[in-house]
Amino acid sequence: MEGTYLVTGLGSFGFWLFVAVIVVAGIWARVRKRDVEHETLRRLLESGQQIDPRLVDKLALPVENNAEQMALNLKTGGIVALFMAPGLALLGWFIGQQSDRALLPLLGVAALIACIGAGLMVAAAVIRGENGKKKT
Repeated sequence: MEGTYLVTGLGSFGFWLFVAVIVVAGIWARVRKRDVEHETLRRLLESGQQIDPRLVDKLALPVENNAEQMALNLKTGGIVALFMAPGLALLGWFIGQQSDRALLPLLGVAALIACIGAGLMVAAAVIRGENGKKKT
């Protein structure tokens, strides 16, 4: 019996390690891309070549545009999470047909995912609201 707990724990650890690696890799790739863009712009300036104003505008986006994109990303994540929650509850019901002990934990997970989705939607609304106040 202890072996199954160890395997389950290692499986959970592996999953969360995978998620962490994906998140860190995404952040690192975005930062690296931005550094390469700025290096290219710096070399163009040093060589005296003419630079397209649209390129400069793209690299120097104002914070408001980034806030709008962040709000859109949060809202998208919230919608996905809100649609996952009933699916997890349904999964719990199906698994509960085989094992009585599976239904309540999966209903709890579904409720947690629903709360996360609602929180993401609220965060998107707050960012949009603050962004709208700055423009007026």
